[in-house]
Amino acid sequence: MTDAPLISGHNLDAPLAWRNGHALTRREYLADVRALAGDLPAAGPMFNVTADRYRFAVGLGAALLRGQDNLLPPNHTPDTVARLLTLFPTAYGLTDEAGSRLRLPMVHYPADAAARPPDAAARLDSSDAARAAGALNVPRIACDALAAQVLTSGSTGAPVPHPKRWGLLVSNAQAGAKRLARQMGRATLDGVTLVATVPAQHMYGFESSVLVALIGGAAFDAGRPFFPADIAAALARLPRPRMLVTTPFHLKMLLDAGLDLPQLELTVCATAPLSPQLAARAEAALGAPLMEIYGCTEAGQVASRRTTDGPEWQVYDGLVLSGDGAHAQVQGGHVPEPTPLADVLDVIDAQTFRLLGRSNDLINIAGKRSSLSHLNHHLNSVEGVQDGAFWLPTQDDGGDGSSSSKGSDSGGVMRLVAFVVAPGVPAELLHEQVLRALRERLDAAFLPRRIVAVPALPREPTGKLPAEAFKAWAEQRLAGGAGPTRAA
Repeated sequence: MTDAPLISGHNLDAPLAWRNGHALTRREYLADVRALAGDLPAAGPMFNVTADRYRFAVGLGAALLRGQDNLLPPNHTPDTVARLLTLFPTAYGLTDEAGSRLRLPMVHYPADAAARPPDAAARLDSSDAARAAGALNVPRIACDALAAQVLTSGSTGAPVPHPKRWGLLVSNAQAGAKRLARQMGRATLDGVTLVATVPAQHMYGFESSVLVALIGGAAFDAGRPFFPADIAAALARLPRPRMLVTTPFHLKMLLDAGLDLPQLELTVCATAPLSPQLAARAEAALGAPLMEIYGCTEAGQVASRRTTDGPEWQVYDGLVLSGDGAHAQVQGGHVPEPTPLADVLDVIDAQTFRLLGRSNDLINIAGKRSSLSHLNHHLNSVEGVQDGAFWLPTQDDGGDGSSSSKGSDSGGVMRLVAFVVAPGVPAELLHEQVLRALRERLDAAFLPRRIVAVPALPREPTGKLPAEAFKAWAEQRLAGGAGPTRAA
């Protein structure tokens, strides 16, 4: 195969997206893509920061028609944008919001498109001739075309690009759609609608909402609801069968809100391992199985599991595992070259593994090893804790924001700090309640030296806590006398 269609599916009148309960068809999408492509600069790449998921998809398609790739950085901070321009000096931004603060040339999504009514009466290109042409001529993109650059933060803070070719993205999306459909007991995702709480600019949101619709046949809600009531309302507006694409952070927030939730056919979760207890709660509340997806920037999505069935993960069809521990790798299908995985795996066979923790997540205290993700799982399972995270100070950071030896005990052993969001627990009871629960679950070496009550953790929209940003935040909170805090 030398090329692949921009959009799959025989019925171009089927929905690709939903906005406020109204369908946007695949035919309309093609017309919008062609119209926007004519307004783009001659050179790229495109930094697509549109908040509306449908407009993001239109921008993706328009850039591909112009032979331009899309930049998908970890965040949109001024520092990241400045660093991007050193790597991609011809980059420009696409936005659908006024007053962008990004310091690079900006293209504004056409105002008439942003304000158009949802009944399909006014499209970017509304001529019958153009629509007829779109029905006969679905654009095909060369498989070796550079479609996206997924950027991760390198050890120096400079973005590290990971190029994604269109053909491999299509293969990845097809494999993912097949696994999702199988979990739902369906042959395909045709007719399935989804709400995603993760941004389209994040690799997981890009694959599991935008590409799974363009290539896999599903249709996504154009918004990105964050608060529980907004998530529930977005789901309720969509026709069934429907699924929720989310993260452990957003899912826990949704379940803790105590709302009457619409019934689903599938919940999809990724970005961090999910506890079996939270998965069971989600399945009971949403009336649907919960499927976790495992992947990485380098390889894309590679495996899934139904969390309540056990800890084993199954790789996607065509993929093969090799190696073990911190040296596991995957190859096959949409991963043509052997690609190391960034986690510590227990490889059971060529298709099955258990996830033991991230290779950069392992800590050693008093000769005992654990992973921060494992510890965070237990912290977030404590009754009354809405959100929480452990932090291990560096050797010269005392855990109180000062450069001292106070972060270690009398034997020089470093001790953890736990930041906890628990607004329903009285401050005078928080310390004992959390510590009592952790004593039942953790080795004494991993009990926190201090438990710090905070109003919120500095999470990204995906729910992740970037290591360097979390470290700076933790040091600032402790230096500022955040409280209440108590030593264990």
